[in-house]
Order: sequence, then structure tokens, then C-alpha cells
Amino acid sequence: MKPEHGTLAPGLYLVATPIGNARDITLRALDILAAADVIAAEDTRTARKLLDIHGVAVGGRPLIPYHDHSGPDGRAGIVKLLGQGKSVAYVSEAGTPLIADPGYALAREAAAAGHLVTTAPGASAVPVALSLSGLPTDRYLFAGFAPSSSGARKTWLADLVRVPATVVLFESPKRIRELLGDLCEVAGEARQAAVCRELTKKFEETLRGTLGELRDAVAERTLKGEIVVVLDRGRDEVAEETMEAALRRAMSEMSLKDAAATVAEAYGLPRRKVYQAALELEKD
Repeated sequence: MKPEHGTLAPGLYLVATPIGNARDITLRALDILAAADVIAAEDTRTARKLLDIHGVAVGGRPLIPYHDHSGPDGRAGIVKLLGQGKSVAYVSEAGTPLIADPGYALAREAAAAGHLVTTAPGASAVPVALSLSGLPTDRYLFAGFAPSSSGARKTWLADLVRVPATVVLFESPKRIRELLGDLCEVAGEARQAAVCRELTKKFEETLRGTLGELRDAVAERTLKGEIVVVLDRGRDEVAEETMEAALRRAMSEMSLKDAAATVAEAYGLPRRKVYQAALELEKD
């Protein structure tokens, strides 16, 4: 039996939606969308299509837009609805709402006004790409979209490639060649990476290899769909204190040998080097 609207407690419900395959939506998300007094959407057409696919009737409920350009007035309208005791379900065009989205101010202002802010978690391109990349996932940085101009992009990338973590970027098909070319220049052609596109869709594809190999692989291709680039951390840039901290944590939970092997694999370091460091820590 589907819940009826008006059965949700007043508040803002951030509802994750599929990034491709329409069936990648949670039962709780469907319950919230069926019960909310108001549905706000980054793209109302996409939202209505998703609701139709899953048999969730909008009925006489408001289906209102809220997107990058809505600004303070758009937020004020939703906060006003919350003040009237309404339950508002907010959905992005795809994925988890407010990720890589200036609309995060909506959650901040609703909470500051004393309203309930909660979420129905679900699909997100970031963990999907990480899981497919074959790169370390113990520590990662999501950096969003790179700047569109080459000069600004290279400056921006120069900071990111030194981060001791796997880096996740979004890019458009139009600029993927330029991004990979700049990454080769800034990070070096030998850095491991993955290019993921059309995630969870019929033509899903993940290309893995060095930056140089990936640049050459897409040079003569016209890629389509939303693209996620996953960049391996700089192996020579893992700080000694980072390795030491990871070793201490691992050694508190497993044998010295297993701890050294785990940390070496996670950070792409020579096992012998990590094992020797573990021996020194054990002496201390």
C-alpha cells in the first residue's frame, strides 16, 4: 500500500534519484515522493518522467523548479512552504541532490530556520566511478568540474595532483580531450587514471590506463554522455607521516605483516619499504 501525501512530517527531504538506470531508486525514495506535500526538482520534466515510470502520481500537488539559477528567491519560497508545515521532497536531475551544486544553500537555510532536513540516500556518480576505476578508494577527493579555460584548468589541476588521495572529476564530452591533455602535462603521462561514461546506462564504458594511454584512446573518438574521470594519487607524493599514520591504524587491528601489505597496496608503495617502516614502528 503506497503512503498518501500529508503523512510525512514537515521538513525538507533530499531524495537521490537514478544517474541512469531508472530502477536504481530506493523504495524509501518512492515512499517519500508519493507522500510529500510538495515536490521540488532541478528539472521538473525529468522528475515527472521518473515519477511516471514508477507509478507515483503527482495529482494536485505542486511540482516546482529549484535549480542553479533559482537563487535566494527560490530558496525563500521553499523555506516559506516549510514554515507552513509542508513536507517538501527535493530531487536533482540525476543522483544525490546538492552534490557539485550551489543549491547546497537550500539545506543550510532550511536548517537555520529550524526545519527538519533529512535525506533518502541513493545513487551518486562518484562512488560508482570509484568502484569501477580499479584505483585506491581508502581516501579520495571529489573536485567537481574543472575550469573551462586551459590556463585556469592547469593551475587548478596543479594543486589537485599533489593531493595524497584519489581524485574524482566531472567533465563534459566536449572538453574531455583537453582535460586529459592538461592532466598529462601537469601530472605526467604515467599517472594511472580511469574515464567512466554513461554510468549505469546501456552503453556504460570504463577506460583504464595511464593518462597518456587514455589521452591517445579518446583522441579520435567522439565520446557521449556524462563523464567521470578518476585520477590516481601521486605515488611519490604520499607523505611519510601519512604512511606512518596508516600503518599505526592497521597495526592496531592486524599483524605487522598484514598491516604492511595492506598499507603498501592502498598507497601503491613498495612492500619492502612499508614493511621496514612497520618494523621501526614496532620497535618504538
